[in-house]
Amino acid sequence: MTAPFRADHVGSLLRPPELLAARERHAAGTLDDVGLRAAEDSAIRDVVALQEQVGLSAATDGEFRRTSWHMDFIYRLGGISRTDQKIEVRMRNASGEGAFTSAGMAVDSPVRLAEPIFADHYAFLAEQVTTAVPKLTIPSPSMVYARGGSAVIDRSVYPDIEGFWTDLSAAYADELTALYGLGCRYLQLDDTALAYLNDPAHRADLAAKGDDPETQHLRYIRQINAAIADRPADLRVTTHMCRGNYRSSWAAEGGYDHVAEALFGELAVDGFFCEFDDERSGGFSPLRFVPPGKRVVLGLVTTKSGRLEDADTLKRRIDEAAQYVPLDQLCLSPQCGFSSTVEGNDLTVDEQKAKLELIVRVADEVWS
Repeated sequence: MTAPFRADHVGSLLRPPELLAARERHAAGTLDDVGLRAAEDSAIRDVVALQEQVGLSAATDGEFRRTSWHMDFIYRLGGISRTDQKIEVRMRNASGEGAFTSAGMAVDSPVRLAEPIFADHYAFLAEQVTTAVPKLTIPSPSMVYARGGSAVIDRSVYPDIEGFWTDLSAAYADELTALYGLGCRYLQLDDTALAYLNDPAHRADLAAKGDDPETQHLRYIRQINAAIADRPADLRVTTHMCRGNYRSSWAAEGGYDHVAEALFGELAVDGFFCEFDDERSGGFSPLRFVPPGKRVVLGLVTTKSGRLEDADTLKRRIDEAAQYVPLDQLCLSPQCGFSSTVEGNDLTVDEQKAKLELIVRVADEVWS
């Protein structure tokens, strides 16, 4: 079976204590770049072996070289600079509210691919896998706009914002070409922007910034399609759409209803990783818009706690989803990564492993 696989996962994994300690020493100036790289290499070798051991068909590097799942990529695009301003995303969980904060950004020259991004990450990953398909995850083009909006775009550079969108998709197309040349055949575009739009509160925030919340998803879909339009036929591209994931917290709620018809019907990816782990994620009915030939990876296993799901409950929920899209088009995964940022979610490495093993076992029993 080609990607996405019956048992798959989103990408980020909990950083082991040794790697976290190495990062702290590097930040303190007591470990040099070479030492940090060696610690990352060692941790990645171990986590690739873990993924193959539990039986996953795809393996990532756990995003171990990143601090943030998306900003590390965005800052490396040509034309985008880090600023002293702050980007803050409100987050919440059962205990209350918090926030994810990172440095700001500015689009101060034409957007372009200055050099292939994460090329060295992928090359090292590909060297480590033996039985799995190496999978690379990057933020989707939508995230470049969603994190700053039109306010961060210098209008002397882009007096017409259409130029920004054209250049952004072209930069991503160049990135795909470069990654394909390195051997990448499984690429995932991570996108919270599309899922956030299902939350009325986020649509209100978007309207307050001057965008049209009723059509913004159409813009995102159009630009992703432009970015991947010329990809080779054997490069499988998926998108993961969750509602935020930071230290076991989320940023948005609501089913996929607002974006579903255009998203599933028009977005030209090979598969959709969708978040369905609890009530805030809505029901399966939006999947009725998924056309033949596209796969949906059901994110039924939460990464936000260590509680292990019941296998029979997962099977029952897969059956429920199959009322809207054929079982043969479905797959199973966690609802998100386990560590979208370096801090990670509130569970242990052993609990993470148990969840991955459960996904593989249930997928084997359902689709064998």
